[in-house]
Amino acid sequence: MSIPQSGGGVIERHEQLAEYLAAGCKPKENWRIGTEHEKFGYCKDTLKPLPYEGARSIEAVLSGLRDRHGWAPVTEGGKLIGLEKDGANVSLEPGGALELSGAPMETIHQTCDEVNVHLREVKDIADEIGVGFIGLGAAPEWQHDQMPLMPKGRYKLMDAYMGKVGTMGRAMMRRTCTVQVNLDFGSEADMVQKMRVAIALQPVATALFANSPFFEGRKNGHKSWRSRIWRDLDDARTGMVPFVFDDGFGFERWVQYALDVPMYFVYRDGEYIDALGQSFRDFLKGELPALPGEKPLMSDWADHLTTLFPEARVKKFIEMRGADGGPWRRLCALPAFWVGLTYDQGALDAAWDLVKDWDAETREALRVAASVGGLAAEAGGVKMHDLAREVLAISEAGLVARGRAGSGGLVPDETHFLNALRESVESGKVPADELVEQFEGDWGGDLSRIYAAHSY
Repeated sequence: MSIPQSGGGVIERHEQLAEYLAAGCKPKENWRIGTEHEKFGYCKDTLKPLPYEGARSIEAVLSGLRDRHGWAPVTEGGKLIGLEKDGANVSLEPGGALELSGAPMETIHQTCDEVNVHLREVKDIADEIGVGFIGLGAAPEWQHDQMPLMPKGRYKLMDAYMGKVGTMGRAMMRRTCTVQVNLDFGSEADMVQKMRVAIALQPVATALFANSPFFEGRKNGHKSWRSRIWRDLDDARTGMVPFVFDDGFGFERWVQYALDVPMYFVYRDGEYIDALGQSFRDFLKGELPALPGEKPLMSDWADHLTTLFPEARVKKFIEMRGADGGPWRRLCALPAFWVGLTYDQGALDAAWDLVKDWDAETREALRVAASVGGLAAEAGGVKMHDLAREVLAISEAGLVARGRAGSGGLVPDETHFLNALRESVESGKVPADELVEQFEGDWGGDLSRIYAAHSY
């Protein structure tokens, strides 16, 4: 999850809220790709999740990355809670999952190289202390009370609030992992088109990357239990944001949505101040109960935007949020999938033509069906397998049109990063299907074998 924002001065005019988003507009030559991925850490001998402190712990991994690989520490309350280097950061999810938020890159080749270096560095430290890391959408065996809450003030406040607004918020915080990509837009109109395509096709990403068929030691009846968890977290800040498809949608409409989302906190002088359930609209008037008489800084607005959790999210860029965490190949496939769809205008137009006639009910039904059935999903007369095949072809065409070469020009474009997804479309099987086959076959119902088989 996000680190605290800083700077920007006091918000004096309502218009500054939309201007903050609009400041993200960039000419196409400056569009970049930011990939984020999370993975669960565990002790190799016990197969239990890592504590924060100790010889085999999250803190030990962070310390090793700092000392051996040149990462700068990020602390809170005297605790090491993250790392920074070269525009990237390593941070902790609430239950201790380790996240790489990559630097903005020009090509998928570069972002995949970054992923490779990061995983090598993590493995270097982890192997030495008897720790493993695994990429899955949800923790396959661990119970809630086995997952320690990391020492970040933001998480303490969120944890207290989650039980009041849904039934699965705490499970999301501690026991889910994702891979996402952050992408740029050129104008307000470009943002609108990309957001509409992103929301409508997020269920395709959920289906293709579904990788969480187990929870609490047994099959859960879904291909993506992570997606199921997000459907019962907090209706005020999650979901398929249907207003994105309304006439007149733009930066100001996203501002209005964000202002309607209850606050979590205000960050001041290294401390998270409890503003749970309070209104940013009141904050703009100097009437926030948590800080009476004080008006928000632009950094407060930036922080508040990180507490919205829809399937795709607007900040100064767009975040694609619908995919499960997974194996190495899919950490590179996810940015390739979305870059192909959105960074070439012909591909973006073709993707919009596919989905522009869908109504909100169809989009939501596809979201639900994708989490249950993966590529076997069907809703509103749309068959996910057929849709995924068509969407993948558009993405591939978009990557060909981009023509970004790698390996010193020996690789002409970025299309090979889609290979894992092509294999899924050809076979009809997503990672969750393969996990269940192994569980019921070679593993003989022994779910503990998932760690040795699928760790990085």
